[in-house]
Amino acid sequence: MSVTAVIKKNSYFDSVSLMSISTKANGLDGVGQAFVAMATEMNKGVLQNLGLLTPELAEAGNGDLMIVVVPAPGADAEAVIPQIEELLTRRAPAGGGAAISYRTIAAAAQADPGANLAIIAVNGAYAAREARKALDNGLNVMMFSDNVPVEEEIALKALAHGKGLLMMGPDCGTAIINNVALCFGNAVRPGPVGIVAASGTGSQEVSVRIHALGGGISQLIGTGGRDLSAEVGGVMMIDGIRALAADPKTEAIVLVSKPPAPEVEKKVLAEIAGAGKPVVVYFIGGSEEAVTTAGGTFAASSLDAALAAVRLTGLPSAQAPATDTAHIESVRARLTPEQTNIRGLFCGGTLCDESMYALLNAGEEVWSNIQKDPEFVLGAADPSRGHTFLDFGDDEFTNGRPHPMIDPSNRLARLVEEAKDPSVAAIVMDFVLGFGAHEDPVGVTLPAITEARKIAADAGRHLEIVAYVLGTDRDTPGLAAQTAALVAAGVTITTSSTATGEFARAIVREGIKA
Repeated sequence: MSVTAVIKKNSYFDSVSLMSISTKANGLDGVGQAFVAMATEMNKGVLQNLGLLTPELAEAGNGDLMIVVVPAPGADAEAVIPQIEELLTRRAPAGGGAAISYRTIAAAAQADPGANLAIIAVNGAYAAREARKALDNGLNVMMFSDNVPVEEEIALKALAHGKGLLMMGPDCGTAIINNVALCFGNAVRPGPVGIVAASGTGSQEVSVRIHALGGGISQLIGTGGRDLSAEVGGVMMIDGIRALAADPKTEAIVLVSKPPAPEVEKKVLAEIAGAGKPVVVYFIGGSEEAVTTAGGTFAASSLDAALAAVRLTGLPSAQAPATDTAHIESVRARLTPEQTNIRGLFCGGTLCDESMYALLNAGEEVWSNIQKDPEFVLGAADPSRGHTFLDFGDDEFTNGRPHPMIDPSNRLARLVEEAKDPSVAAIVMDFVLGFGAHEDPVGVTLPAITEARKIAADAGRHLEIVAYVLGTDRDTPGLAAQTAALVAAGVTITTSSTATGEFARAIVREGIKA
């Protein structure tokens, strides 16, 4: 294998930028495979596993940038390198004009006294240090970085709490502050609903459902996925509730998370009474009794949460779309008796969990048991296991690779592979639109869908593809165009991640063993 590598000494780029650049580099003519990343030990380990680690790359330091290219057959890698370097320099502000850079957070804060928020997207080994600098300079923090020790998270959130600042993260991928979407987010209308969420795609799902129902978002505060753990104690969610309670633009509050640690759930729910505003609580698989006893409105799904929120802010009540029973029966009639399994291939962790939860139609006790078996969510090594749901955004799949919302290549390969299994009735997928996501997630997936269906058809089987597109009419690309492309390809479209799981359950209902 021919490998061309360029090392740029002491050239730091944040992880968000490099994810996007790697995806674009892999789309260049003449590129078989491209890898653009900082020379951390983790990234060098990935290159070693891929057989791409040269001696020069092995010697590179954490502050060095690596550009690694495996050329396509007959292509010249040397001709591709300048194109990738151009991608690295093409980072002018969206509004035009020259980019302004500062060497330190303190210098940036001093140059713009009106700034009040810093986004941290550096390697996890340095993220806590930079976040502390931002907090010490009076800045709220959104930390996109992951792989930050929980001890550092606890210390940072204690520091932020003492200063009256927000510490969103680590591993916080979504926020909307004063109608500006940060990192991964969707273009939604302003409105009176505030969200505090320990889930990125979960909060996106609730925000776009509220938008679709005619409502709007005042603020969306991310907490990071560990915030409601016993170790961290829900510090950011509690501070987020208090911030929204004091926000004049917010009339109702929605809380989103996977089930918190029991002692943390009690602390969070105790904040409801003092909020002075209606609070909708959507903790996947959570307890309705605990929420209602605390004075909140319980939501069993993201769609339920959105419906409750718009109702509480005075919009006309809306109903979930009716089930298309005729289409369900049509699909069932095309399946063989052996096709009893569902395979879920997801970009969003909460979308994956929510669809799986709906597929199983599981109560709280069953969900608790599933959570003890993480292989069910992450997928089994043996693909014949039965219903298998994978979150391709999990650390297992993103270690040294871009998030699947940016680069879906892992998911596309698995889609084709799953089509070879005669027990698979349907493959269910999510497509996440919005800021930071792939510029055409449907378009890049359609060839793999076509190939997967051909594999099944050649074996005399029908393979149903079920998709949910998370996005709005204001996103680019827009919801309507992406949905239309899937419909034209014969894909079944659902209206929410919950509806995805419910449809899957309906077509294989005899095979469900929850």
